[in-house]
Amino acid sequence: MQRDSELGLTHWQVSIDSQGILWAACDRDGESTNVLSEPLLKELEAIVAHAETTQPKGLVIKSAKPGSFILGADIKEFDHYTEAEEVEKKILEVHEIFARLENLKCPTVATVHGFCLGGGLELAMACDYLIAMNVPETRLGLPEVKLGIFPAFGGTVRLTERAGGFEGIQLILTGRMLRAPAARKLGVVDELVDEFGNLDWAARRAITKGRKKRLAKGKAALTNRKPIRMGLASIIRRKTADKVNPEHYPAPFKVIDLWEEHRDNRQRMFKAEAREASQLMVGDVSKNLRRIFFLTERMKGLGKASDFKVKRVHVVGAGVMGGDIAAWCVVQGFEVTLQDREMKYIEPALKRANSLFKKRLKQRPAVVAAAGRLKADVNGDGVARADVVIEAIYEDADAKRALYAELEPKMGEHAILATNTSALPLEELSKELKNPERLIGLHFFNPVAKMPLVEVIHGKNTHDGWVTKGCAFCSAINRFPLPTKSSPGFLVNRVLAPYLMEAITMHLEGFSIEALDASAIRFGMPMGPIELADVVGLDVCMKVAETLAEGDVSAQRELLQSMIDKNHLGKKTGQGFYQWEKGRADREKRDLNSPYGDEIAERLMKPFLEECQAASKDGIVADDDLLDAGIIFGTGFAPFTGGPMHYLANENA
Repeated sequence: MQRDSELGLTHWQVSIDSQGILWAACDRDGESTNVLSEPLLKELEAIVAHAETTQPKGLVIKSAKPGSFILGADIKEFDHYTEAEEVEKKILEVHEIFARLENLKCPTVATVHGFCLGGGLELAMACDYLIAMNVPETRLGLPEVKLGIFPAFGGTVRLTERAGGFEGIQLILTGRMLRAPAARKLGVVDELVDEFGNLDWAARRAITKGRKKRLAKGKAALTNRKPIRMGLASIIRRKTADKVNPEHYPAPFKVIDLWEEHRDNRQRMFKAEAREASQLMVGDVSKNLRRIFFLTERMKGLGKASDFKVKRVHVVGAGVMGGDIAAWCVVQGFEVTLQDREMKYIEPALKRANSLFKKRLKQRPAVVAAAGRLKADVNGDGVARADVVIEAIYEDADAKRALYAELEPKMGEHAILATNTSALPLEELSKELKNPERLIGLHFFNPVAKMPLVEVIHGKNTHDGWVTKGCAFCSAINRFPLPTKSSPGFLVNRVLAPYLMEAITMHLEGFSIEALDASAIRFGMPMGPIELADVVGLDVCMKVAETLAEGDVSAQRELLQSMIDKNHLGKKTGQGFYQWEKGRADREKRDLNSPYGDEIAERLMKPFLEECQAASKDGIVADDDLLDAGIIFGTGFAPFTGGPMHYLANENA
């Protein structure tokens, strides 16, 4: 190939081969991955203009970055604009570039290897033909809804054309990432190349044969037709409202409206997409969700501050938490040994782990391989080889210290020693260790496979290097690390304690459990406090009442004890405040629109928010930004608010 130097590009590598095919490889300068920044898009416009003038035999758009195509638009640029009119103008400029690409006289092909998300997928779909490498790391999707917007570079139009209206809208609403075969099945991808194939060769063949994209046919195409589309839109809107409140998250409902009203006219839908998306982008919800995105990036960065490598994990305690921590580490690819007093205590954990493997890994070879990486270890032989040793036994300081006395001499000098305690101070647990600065807390939340946060607890004696290693381990198992000061309840449980106690207090005063939960959900919580108590376990709530609750909670403890005596512990026994069937609470229909619910929510959230302020004052985490991130990912606190401290600041502004 000959490099085309006429264009003077910084973010693209452009060359033309002996067959007259123009190759444009996206290579954002100074970055390890590609995002569609304004300068990069301007250069794409120059490439398209060059193709319009020179009329090559074909144009191939690819990535020069290893392992990824384009991850979407540059989110950092979103905050440059405060007026919807400015945003709409910029979006329409991108529409024009993609339209010119789509209308080139020569065949155009996009080749994808790795992540192809958001604006990257919208760019690829503007080409005549989309080829993807069929390897596990290839993922395609439009995740914009997670940022409070929807695809705005033509994605609502081109995806519904390719996949059909129903499937296309579902992908946009969920923000789900597809593996290459699933994307091919839905029509998002036109051709797959296996891992031993050659994307460039496949692209060259597609151009010489003039291959074109597949548009939806049959039933998929009919879902875009007006009579069917109107009915489907109504159903999708209702089901979406069952999951999210349109007052909290307007984007999903806006995109349903967009599809319903404008799918009959392609150009009108492009214009409406730009107009509606620009309004969302300058709104508070999108600003707050972008804030959360950057906080997650910051937390991921905490895990990159160390080059600590993990291959083997040893977990002591095969109860619900210990067993599930072990299983999760296996799912993430590590070898894990699981220790308890007798094999009979480990067997239930192995059974639960196998269920998780089937659910997460799906393919039988992967499930079998995972089962082989999890080994029962009654004698604790895995301690000496482990890079991380996690203690997850019952909450008794003497028992934990006795265990550490056995573990410490066997451990490698490089290995982390961690406790999953939910309340006990590290200073108390580490005082008999030879190296007390080594002990950290790794406080997971239940259910381990769903909760994305791990509090990395440090005490007065803890050396910073071990905290950094703990953060690296959390990132390695796909969890957000939150360095947290050792204090009663740490951060998350400290904040939840008064919230749960207030809910139980209000229930004792006569408020129904359905009204309490509905009010919290209306505020923006993912579930109500009563249902949360059932999920956490009423025996655990009793410990919270005993150790963290302030004031007279004798009535609350009496209620909890009466339920515990009946073995009504919540979800895990099938009966708590609610009756549980197949993992779901059996409850009366909630009235989420009751104005009275706002008054209940205000009272419920008051102790929650006050405790956040107290934790901030006590410096439990480094700053209020991390406090917001920890509370959102540890409790599910309404993300659309930007976090409790951000919410309070805006309320008081």
